[in-house]
Amino acid sequence: MTAIHARSRPARTGSAPNRIWDATPLTKVVLALALVVSAFPIYYMFIMATRTNDDASEVPPPLLPGGRLGENIERLLNTEDAHFLLGLTNSAIISITVTVSVVLISTLAGFAFAKLHFKGGKILLGLILVTMMVPLQQMGVVPLYQLMVDLGWTGQIKAVILPFLVNGFGVFMMTQYTQQAVPDELVEAARVDGASTMRIYANVILPALRPGMAVLALLVFMQTWNEFMWPLIVLTPDNPVVQTSIAALNQAHGTDYVMLFTGTAASVLPLFIVFVAFGRQIVGGLMEGAVKA
Repeated sequence: MTAIHARSRPARTGSAPNRIWDATPLTKVVLALALVVSAFPIYYMFIMATRTNDDASEVPPPLLPGGRLGENIERLLNTEDAHFLLGLTNSAIISITVTVSVVLISTLAGFAFAKLHFKGGKILLGLILVTMMVPLQQMGVVPLYQLMVDLGWTGQIKAVILPFLVNGFGVFMMTQYTQQAVPDELVEAARVDGASTMRIYANVILPALRPGMAVLALLVFMQTWNEFMWPLIVLTPDNPVVQTSIAALNQAHGTDYVMLFTGTAASVLPLFIVFVAFGRQIVGGLMEGAVKA
């Protein structure tokens, strides 16, 4: 009898965790409602991009696509005050350049702070953390703009690129990720084999940091793509980014809601493409970081 009870216990204890982690019907309903509430504004934006202004004022609003998407896009691209196509091009150039620079510099700095021992390293990392606590973009907008004037860069997209090539958050994130993802023994073994510092970075560090790099690249790309205040200050209306193009579109078509919806939908489309293209790496990086934490 005792043996029977002993054999039956693992089955009960083994099945308990499954029951604990099973989602209840209430949990599923709440998650479904949260998904609908979060996704509906984006869905409605794309729906209205295919409709007319008369449809935008209907109550209840239309929930199915219309047949005016091509016409609305043509009107959007032909709006001279917005320069929307140029804004998309400038935003793509700026976002890609800034993302590549931030990821490269952050991984180099993260490798140095996490695995290379040098005098003053902790102090430098502390200074980087201080820059994350202070809103430098808002507090330093006047001297930064004066610097762009002195360089003669106002109205040019390099004035939007230069101030964002280095990111304190990126350095801190990759420092923490490198400490967790790369064992010290792996770096020491590469040293014993005669590898130089840059060879260790290229052949040992970078392959281990790919998930974290994907997450950082996504965050930086989104932040740069959605940047509005600094481009509005330093660029001219004839050479905009996509966010200032939408602002100009709003001024030119204050009551043309369909035009605004079309421009906004076109501006978020590249972000969807990035999510679809790199979704697996991004989710893998987030999950790996959560497990290691």
